[in-house]
Amino acid sequence: MTVPAAPVAEPVGTNRAAAGAIRAATVIRRFPWVAATVGVAILGGALSLSAGPATGERIVTAYVILMAARSAWAMVRMLRTGAFGVDIIAVTAIVAAVLVGETWAALVIVLMLTTGQALESYAEHRARRDLTDLLARNPQIAHRVRPDRTIEDVGVGDIVPTDRVLVRANEVVPVDGLLIDRSGVFDESSLTGESLPVDKVAGDEVLSGCINGSASVTLETTRTAKDSQYQQIVALVESAANSKAPMVRLADRFALPFALAAYAIAALAWWLSGDPARFAEVLVVATPCPLIIAAPVAFMAGMSRSARDGVIIRSSSTLEKLHRVRAFAFDKTGTLTRGEPALVEVRTEDDRSTDSLLRFAASVESNSTHTLARAILRGASDRGITLLESEDAEEATGRGVTAYVSGRVVAVGKRDFIDRHVGRAIARAELASGEMATYVAIDAEFAGVLVFRDEVRANAATTVAALRAAGVDDVAMLTGDDRATADHIAAEVGIIDVHANCLPIDKVAFVSHARKRPIAMVGDGVNDAPVLAAADIGIAMGARGATAASEAADIVVLPDDIGRIADAVTIGRRTVDIALQAIWIGIGLSLILMLLAAFGLVPAIVGAWLQEAIDVVAILWALRATRTRLA
Repeated sequence: MTVPAAPVAEPVGTNRAAAGAIRAATVIRRFPWVAATVGVAILGGALSLSAGPATGERIVTAYVILMAARSAWAMVRMLRTGAFGVDIIAVTAIVAAVLVGETWAALVIVLMLTTGQALESYAEHRARRDLTDLLARNPQIAHRVRPDRTIEDVGVGDIVPTDRVLVRANEVVPVDGLLIDRSGVFDESSLTGESLPVDKVAGDEVLSGCINGSASVTLETTRTAKDSQYQQIVALVESAANSKAPMVRLADRFALPFALAAYAIAALAWWLSGDPARFAEVLVVATPCPLIIAAPVAFMAGMSRSARDGVIIRSSSTLEKLHRVRAFAFDKTGTLTRGEPALVEVRTEDDRSTDSLLRFAASVESNSTHTLARAILRGASDRGITLLESEDAEEATGRGVTAYVSGRVVAVGKRDFIDRHVGRAIARAELASGEMATYVAIDAEFAGVLVFRDEVRANAATTVAALRAAGVDDVAMLTGDDRATADHIAAEVGIIDVHANCLPIDKVAFVSHARKRPIAMVGDGVNDAPVLAAADIGIAMGARGATAASEAADIVVLPDDIGRIADAVTIGRRTVDIALQAIWIGIGLSLILMLLAAFGLVPAIVGAWLQEAIDVVAILWALRATRTRLA
């Protein structure tokens, strides 16, 4: 009998070495030009020691000329678009350094150039990795009902009009269709902005992207997946995103005046001294490393600071826009309001106390998974009410629930459901705009009404006030709700500019034609995705999981806290201020070095090292963005 050999554990050091190699390979793959520059520096240094300085310098010279040509080509393409960036100064500085024989100084310039580009790429990648793809929420599989009533799972692209599709409890509706079953309850908040559940009856249209209730339903499809509501919104998102104008990098705004100043000082030094080497020496110390490095470092620091608060800022250009934002527009449901119904009032029809009525209703609704059932249970819990035992519960999907509670028959549900239970018509409860009611009967007698409303967030008004205090001139509310509901909510949070009954295309038109820019839009549902993509700054309240909104947005607020939006503005403005300070510090010190070099006081190699010292100062100043304090 052969005994199998026991597995030999690899040494811990081996595992760590392998992990380190993998990480190194990942870094090289993501930032190949930085890795190549470091590799050339190592190779050139090794050859200089082994085969002589001339050999190492030839390798370095060939590489920096290649990189200068690469940057020059990018510079030409930029100039063709009418833009002027910091790359043109870098190219000139690299060529000047090579011409005066300062090859290693040229390599340092290349390293700073590639590192700055890598930092910008890394900052944006770090924010983007926390988000999901646009279509992640869109169902890829549909449950088609065959003629023999068996179920087969097929790709949504295989569904054609007149097919019958089963949508199970709490699933996302895959395609548009008509309800076949007698009734159903759907959450359309991510499509329409309406936070309360919507009841449908046979023959009603059900749109893709909404969420089915607690019971399975069958639809007869009316459109293919690509023509359904959700995909139309996706197409609108892509169109709006593509219409955005490109953002000019912060550093590029300083490139032209800095370049002109550097060239003027270099030319003047050459003319006054008669020595062409002075021209090159001035340009070596005019390397725009503070411009290339300072802003990306500050932006990465600011984005990391924001991420610690659960606010994902996806790009450095978004931080720049936050620094200048002058207008805000808010969707209502899920942003200014909580996006879910809350019990706001209990009305009794007899001498029973409101707590007693709520105890009976909550005890019955503990048997249901309906959205309003959860709201009733939360309301009872908030009031410290303990539930009673319930027995023999029966639920009529989308209509109501009955159960025995303490020996009494209690029914909770829609008015017509209670009408049939008590054997007579009950008067409709008087409700304010935006409210809905559930009726309660005890022992076949009408007992009272529970009133629900989507409540305004506790800190919504303070957030709006904080934005105005931060210099945001215009604040508006865009909503698909009716005018009365919209005005009521807007008054509570202090917004005067109200636009009600808005379709997604109406919201896009509003932000596209806004007078004051940049304009930020805050939303949370699938229906908000187009306007978030069209706005200068799209901000998604991501807690409710509307992936289309999150992917279309420039900023995603992960916690369910609207106050983080004001924090994001604070961080954005503070970050850009620090980046500007770092740039000005770098420019000021570089100008001093250029003047010294113009008088022949700073040789090229010394200037290159002093320039590195300036870079360190600029970077350390930029890193202050990680310590941005919030009021």
